[in-house]
Amino acid sequence: MYLKKLLLTNFKNYGQADIEFSPRINCIVGNNGVGKTNILDAIHYLSLTKSFFNNIDSASIMHDEEFFIIQGIFEKNGEEDNIFCSFHRQKQKTLKRNGKEYARLSDHVGRYPVVMISPADSALILEGSEERRKFMNKIISQYNAEYLEAVLNYNKALQQRNKLLRDFADSGQFDPDMLSIWDAQLVRYGSLVHAERSLLINEIVPVFYEYYTMVSNSKEVVGLKYRSHLGEGDFQEMLSASVNKDRALEYTTVGIHKDDLVFEMDGYPVKSLGSQGQQKSFLVSLKLAKFDYIKRKARFPPILLLDDVFDKFDAGRVAQIIRLVGNHRFGQIFITDTHQDRLHDILESIKTDYRLFRINEDGIDGVTGNGIHEK
Repeated sequence: MYLKKLLLTNFKNYGQADIEFSPRINCIVGNNGVGKTNILDAIHYLSLTKSFFNNIDSASIMHDEEFFIIQGIFEKNGEEDNIFCSFHRQKQKTLKRNGKEYARLSDHVGRYPVVMISPADSALILEGSEERRKFMNKIISQYNAEYLEAVLNYNKALQQRNKLLRDFADSGQFDPDMLSIWDAQLVRYGSLVHAERSLLINEIVPVFYEYYTMVSNSKEVVGLKYRSHLGEGDFQEMLSASVNKDRALEYTTVGIHKDDLVFEMDGYPVKSLGSQGQQKSFLVSLKLAKFDYIKRKARFPPILLLDDVFDKFDAGRVAQIIRLVGNHRFGQIFITDTHQDRLHDILESIKTDYRLFRINEDGIDGVTGNGIHEK
């Protein structure tokens, strides 16, 4: 599976763009601020129906315009699929596959999986647990539609239970039977989510360790653990035991909405112990392990988007990462960087098909490549 062609209209800084890609490696080079990352984000939209960077669709519309259009042609199993995504300031987002509109955007997720590695990944280490739950959700939802539905239904039940707790506080009345209705929903969907997250982390950890050794070439010992209330006992019993606390605080204090991932280095939090380079190696390795996991579940490689991942890495580490992802366990790859000559020299040494696009303030200036088309 790979993206053959991308067409943009009024998307971020692109009024119009029409780009044809290599099925292997695509390098997008240019100075900071010219729109390299926006091309990768458009690909993310076509795969996961939303931006990697912003949940507000209107933020992706070109300044002073009313809409954007992203269109892509994917080749999968020898057939072409035309994906059309549009958003208008006064309308809902539209997503079509081969001219047929999806009834639900979630029905599209997983058809054309992607993995993005970006400087924004630092939020996984530096921000709160919500970022790490989103990380797990993005992985599992790309191959398990039932999981995505369970997360959505759990969140709806959680909102209703929290509203009921606030209503109890306002009215001074308490009805345990009404609360039990939402408890049952939380247990049903939360148990499914917990099981899938546990399976994910158990399977991804050894692959993550392997990649960290290759990427970092360091001796520090890294750790990745899944922390959840549901790993401590029966969920229904915990909900019952926390009723008085929940009523006092007016929200639900136990459940998978409190799940977290623990990132460690030599037994200490990566956030406090790891240098910027070590944190970046940790995140790149984690995302590459995510790639392998989705590939195993989907039975074909996702598209890999590498956005400015070489910042804070020396030239040797950059070459090491490109050679690593340039082998045939990976599929189509997109790389953004400010150093054209560096990328060109490394890619020429790999002897694989690639195209290199130069981006400037006026758009796409040109394309070069080696013309090799290896399958």
